[in-house]
Amino acid sequence: MRAAAKVGLVAAGYAGAFGVAWAVVAVYVASTSGPDRQTYGAMYDFGDSLLFLAVLGVAAVPATAAALFFLRPHRSFWLTLCVVVPAVALTALVALIEYIGARGAGHTAWSGVAVLRILASPLFAGAFFLSALLAPGRAFRLVLFAATLIEMLICGWVALTWFHPLQTQ
Repeated sequence: MRAAAKVGLVAAGYAGAFGVAWAVVAVYVASTSGPDRQTYGAMYDFGDSLLFLAVLGVAAVPATAAALFFLRPHRSFWLTLCVVVPAVALTALVALIEYIGARGAGHTAWSGVAVLRILASPLFAGAFFLSALLAPGRAFRLVLFAATLIEMLICGWVALTWFHPLQTQ
């Protein structure tokens, strides 16, 4: 397969994923339009954007898998990825430390950014895991699986503390 065909296939996959995400959000917005959406518009908009990102992340898996498969023979891509991915995973740890520190000492300017980075952890975990599955060598897989583990631990901590907080008496 020619390089242009590979790029076209991957681009079409991402365009299709974008279309699916847009359609899902449009259906959701149409089905939840009412007085609450008018009153609490900003909260609904934020939820709509999170829904869009979640659906886009899932719908883009085939296109991303195809791109990673096509990039398997390019060692420089995987070397670069294995430098960038741990740095991205490190930002999740920094965001978690900032979030925990801000909870006890009061909110700082970075607290809002930390929460946004924490909310992105599931998407990064999925991308890192998919990259690890398709990586061409053992060393690449180990680095990518380690970054996946870091992102999953952040997601797990958030799930435990936000959705099942300890009851204080």
